[in-house]
Amino acid sequence: MKLFDGGRAPNPRRVRVFLAEKGIAVPLVSVDMGALEHKQQAVSSRNPLQRLPVLELDDGTVLTESVAICRYFEELHPEPALFGRGALGKARVEMWQRRMEFNLLSCVAQAFRHIHPAMKEWEIPQIPEWGEANKPKAVEFLRLLDDELGSREFIAGDSYSIADITGLIAVDFMKPARIKVPDECANVLRWHQAVSSRPSAAA
Repeated sequence: MKLFDGGRAPNPRRVRVFLAEKGIAVPLVSVDMGALEHKQQAVSSRNPLQRLPVLELDDGTVLTESVAICRYFEELHPEPALFGRGALGKARVEMWQRRMEFNLLSCVAQAFRHIHPAMKEWEIPQIPEWGEANKPKAVEFLRLLDDELGSREFIAGDSYSIADITGLIAVDFMKPARIKVPDECANVLRWHQAVSSRPSAAA
């Protein structure tokens, strides 16, 4: 088994944080995305979309998409449960995971990909107006999230989950996307400090 890893990129990091929370060690194959190595044969032969991470199992089976990879490891190693417990708990985690992905991480990614000069050769066409349009969307969602976090410790309830991992990755990604968490979002800032202090956040 080996995991083709893209370093600081959000989705590869999401899997590494998940694995760290589980205490699972998987051999990493480092791919230099800055040098566009993810477009070379080693990755493209396994994932025609040329995106990371890519997990290759011992029998040669390939899994792509970060949350799918995390779900695979959740089934193999159910503790600690990062996708929730029971029908309602799992549904709540799924609900918030999707909200964090579509309403925050995606908006931050669009801002970064369409505005940052380093992405000019990646995002074709790069449309700065679209990047700017996504910045207030991310901030608006953070205000909603701040209200939610006023009554609980973690995003999907009382336990740390994949939704918190996606949220951590998204908020950290706001810095290169040049988006700031509003100062009045005290609950988001409290939550972010807490999840950033977990050892897994350094993965």
